[in-house]
Amino acid sequence: MTGTVSTAGPAKPVRVRRRIPVRSPHPAARANSTRRLGGPLAGVPWALPALALVGVLLVYPFFRSIYGSFFQDNGFTSSFTGIDNYTRLAEDPIFGRSLLNTFLWVAGTLLLPVVAGLAIAVATHRMRLGWLAQLVVVLPFAISGVATAALWRFILNTDGAVNEVLRGVGLGSWAQGWLLEWPQNTLSMIVASTWQATGLNVVLFAIGLRAIPRETVEAAELDGARGWRMFRHITLPQLRAVTVVVVGMAIVNSLKAFDMVWALTQGGPSRSSETLALTMYREAFRLFHVGYGSAIALVLSVIVVASSWVYLRRQMPGAKD
Repeated sequence: MTGTVSTAGPAKPVRVRRRIPVRSPHPAARANSTRRLGGPLAGVPWALPALALVGVLLVYPFFRSIYGSFFQDNGFTSSFTGIDNYTRLAEDPIFGRSLLNTFLWVAGTLLLPVVAGLAIAVATHRMRLGWLAQLVVVLPFAISGVATAALWRFILNTDGAVNEVLRGVGLGSWAQGWLLEWPQNTLSMIVASTWQATGLNVVLFAIGLRAIPRETVEAAELDGARGWRMFRHITLPQLRAVTVVVVGMAIVNSLKAFDMVWALTQGGPSRSSETLALTMYREAFRLFHVGYGSAIALVLSVIVVASSWVYLRRQMPGAKD
């Protein structure tokens, strides 16, 4: 008797897909939600308050300043003068000195707070008590500009701390009126601003340093990178994004420098230490040359926007595309 041998393998388990019950909303509720949230203009009502605030505080004053710069206006009466205010800018030595002081602020702010903040952040990154050193540097940033100016006025006055220390160590010939002559008054105020602004740069660079992948640093160390080579080829490229932010903020803040200058010298002596922001304020709100002040404000706005745009276009990846 011949038996039949089955060649079929073991039966495969059958997978049963379980349907997850989904509770659909009631048709009336679905239609109501579609009517409320659908459509390309659904978010417009939520944005209107913000747009109105920006329009009232930024857009309208900007175009009003452009319009007012073509008038001779003392706050009570005005008459159309065309481009006379801009012609006056080209001939005004005070405006020329303010423009020079503003560019000195830009150069000083880029050279001192940014470089000092980067150096302190890198030097204290792996230090055992580095956080304490960073805290000491950051504390002045919590002080207002006016309070900082009051402190530095005590330091820089003719009979202030700097001159007294110089006389005490036998360098009395170096003592001088740091806030009484140009350009040392502008340079002294840049140093005072550096003392306050470096702390923020230290914080930003410290955050950037902590974001560098540890594997990248270890690989560079295995390849023999140390000290300056590590900083140049690994640390600095990894900090590019943070550096773009820090330098961009420094450019904008230096172009609109006002509180430190006003609190320390009020632009003096003889308006020699004024910046464009302070010259605009004095002409428009102190001397009531509203049209001329509007022209200065427009020039300052163009410089701020143009410099920021050029810098970001050169630094941000893909900006030229």
